[in-house]
Amino acid sequence: MLQGKMALITVLVLGLLGGYIAYAGEANIMVMPSEIKWTDGPASLPPGAKIAVIEGDLSKAVPFTFRLKMPANYKIAPHWHPAIEHVTVVSGTFYFGAGDTYDMAKAKAFPAGSIMVMPATHTMFGWAEATADETVIQVHGVGPWGITYVNSADDPRKK
Repeated sequence: MLQGKMALITVLVLGLLGGYIAYAGEANIMVMPSEIKWTDGPASLPPGAKIAVIEGDLSKAVPFTFRLKMPANYKIAPHWHPAIEHVTVVSGTFYFGAGDTYDMAKAKAFPAGSIMVMPATHTMFGWAEATADETVIQVHGVGPWGITYVNSADDPRKK
């Protein structure tokens, strides 16, 4: 009886993961740090950031993974995303706060190794540590990825 339940659970888990694993295509995605290809950040973010898309197409409803490299004191105004985001601080310190206003006193410092999960449409803001040369975060989720600023005047696409 227990073996039958375990077999059913195994089939269900593999069935659920199969679609996700299949997205990677015929080969695994394995990238060494020296192989990461950095480009200028998207127009939806303030100038100065670099992005490296590791997996997926950010404009499509598919799994994605990207890294964002921010110079010291780089700020992202209050905003929200249309889908859940999982963020890992790879290097440096990222300050994160929740809410519609940029209130540094309400933010918390997240050093390398920290993980944050932000639900869809929850407002947030953040900045990179001022004393580090750069801060790198890794973001993953299921697209399409997007950003909507609380105050449209903060949107770099409108400047």
